[in-house]
Amino acid sequence: MADLSRLFLYRMTHIENISHVLAQGITHRSSLNHNPNFVPIGDGSLISKRTDWPMPNQKRLGDYIPFYFGPRMPMLYVIQHGFSNVPSVSAEKIVYCITSVVDVMTCPSVDFMFTDGHAFSGLSSFYTAERVAAIEQIIDQKAIRSEYWNDPNDLDLKRRMEAEFLLLGDLPASAIRGFAVYNEAAAATLKGLGVAEKQVVVRPTYYF
Repeated sequence: MADLSRLFLYRMTHIENISHVLAQGITHRSSLNHNPNFVPIGDGSLISKRTDWPMPNQKRLGDYIPFYFGPRMPMLYVIQHGFSNVPSVSAEKIVYCITSVVDVMTCPSVDFMFTDGHAFSGLSSFYTAERVAAIEQIIDQKAIRSEYWNDPNDLDLKRRMEAEFLLLGDLPASAIRGFAVYNEAAAATLKGLGVAEKQVVVRPTYYF
């Protein structure tokens, strides 16, 4: 069985949201503990599209908080460069909140699903928590660790790279393993907010 404590999950957020993350965890927008001053990043049109996107379990994709299985995803490239009418955000302002599959599983009353590719794709399949023991075989490990996704010999690479872990409910702050940031200035900001030094890592290679 996979070591689910080493299967990390990544959630990108704006650095201005970290104070709320430290107090309330990673919260869904419909949560009683949601951040009223949430600073969004990403493609607003895709976020809206997820709201009503149907899932096999009769729920909606927007009911879940999505995580990636790796850093440096295509959406980050869009966010940093401001493509497709997405407001650009500098790398220094983007923080990875990192947890693991086992940390999620130990949270009370938290349910989840995961996919083997981008959730919007008709080629992607959805898996319930009952299949978690096989998660390392289901998701493409090589794809999620790829640095680039334009491969003329593998036109499906980008879809598999963007496999998602979908959390139904909030993730408490206690389940967050740590935070990855672009540079020492961002690390200093997080430490100034009360994040322990051992919980902050500087990883410029996680960015474009």
